[in-house]
Amino acid sequence: MLSSSIRDKLTIKPVTLEHLDQFNELLRYVFQVTSRDIEESGYQKYDELLREKRPVLQDTDVIGWFNKNKLVSQLCIYPCKVNIHNKIFEMAGLTGVGTYPEYANLGLMNDLIQIALKKMRDNQQWISYLYPYSVPFYRKKGWEIFSEFVVFNLKDSQLPRYDKQPGFVERLEIDEEDVIDVYNRFSQSNHGALIRSQLSWDEYWRWENENERTAAVYYDQHNQPTGVMFYWINKDVFYIKDLIYLTQEARKGLWNFVYAHYSMVDKVKGRIYRHDPLAFQLQDSKITETIEPYYMARIVDVAEFLKAYPFKILPKEPFHFVVTDPVAEWNNGIFSIYCDDNGQLAVDRQPKGKAVGLTIQTLSSMLMSFRRPQFFFEYERLQTDQAMIVVLEQMIPAKQPYFSDYF
Repeated sequence: MLSSSIRDKLTIKPVTLEHLDQFNELLRYVFQVTSRDIEESGYQKYDELLREKRPVLQDTDVIGWFNKNKLVSQLCIYPCKVNIHNKIFEMAGLTGVGTYPEYANLGLMNDLIQIALKKMRDNQQWISYLYPYSVPFYRKKGWEIFSEFVVFNLKDSQLPRYDKQPGFVERLEIDEEDVIDVYNRFSQSNHGALIRSQLSWDEYWRWENENERTAAVYYDQHNQPTGVMFYWINKDVFYIKDLIYLTQEARKGLWNFVYAHYSMVDKVKGRIYRHDPLAFQLQDSKITETIEPYYMARIVDVAEFLKAYPFKILPKEPFHFVVTDPVAEWNNGIFSIYCDDNGQLAVDRQPKGKAVGLTIQTLSSMLMSFRRPQFFFEYERLQTDQAMIVVLEQMIPAKQPYFSDYF
């Protein structure tokens, strides 16, 4: 059957609770989620996972292609908030993206992504995050890598040991109030971080057996929680899912807690989602670290994002970006940045000053401070001169992003 005749039979409409079974079956097929995966994540059976997924359809915007009443292609938009250089932005988390193979190569997902970007724009979600199952695919759609993590392996003899800290550590359930409080304060002061809702916490633990996970919380001498580590121990290995802290005292206190397991474990494995120089902090720095790209971001509306973006300083002279976007046509063209008569940042579509040519992918990653303007310039992803690179280096905050969530 010709592709055009197949498409003629399909319609786009919202995916609602009545489609819950189909929503999950499509995800299971596309991402090859087995019954064993479900059981290892702590669910007794598939029906329990279905119930857990109901809030996703209730609280998110899901759209799909249907062949009569059969769901054949879908994507899901999570309404989120993120910290971008200490300013809270509405963010659209894109997930649940999938198409049955017999409906591949019909352009269905391209249409859904275009519709999704328009929905995000209407909802004033000027930026979107996603976890890429295919980096090349999402790059073609305008997303670019903005975060990464480091997987580390330490032998027991390499564990850091610090002087006794004035506070103490308590082991708590992962949903205790103090655990949530530490993360909430952490996310308010760390660029890139997700401001977690209950749905966000549910997704954070979705594919892990949280009954086997423990939260180690560090309390300072005033009994205030200032750090938390999620961990578990299995077969003589201490696994760290995440370690966040508000003070260096908390960091040292949590690592001392890990060291206290010296006689129980042979090694420590974990992830770091921020740019902590772990090896540098160790007496024996010869450890194994693997850097992996993690999440991708894309600016949904360039003009609005630039107006809201917390630049470090305003430009002394006007300049303009010349942006190319493969999907969102409203992002193509000129975006001038200058100070208006009131000394406030202004953005318009008429060319002013020097030009900086770049793609939506480069602009997104650069403004998220994943890499510096000089880096993009050296790799020929910015078309301008060195003087403009100096200006961009001065304007764009340097703090690199933290993101440890999954949806």
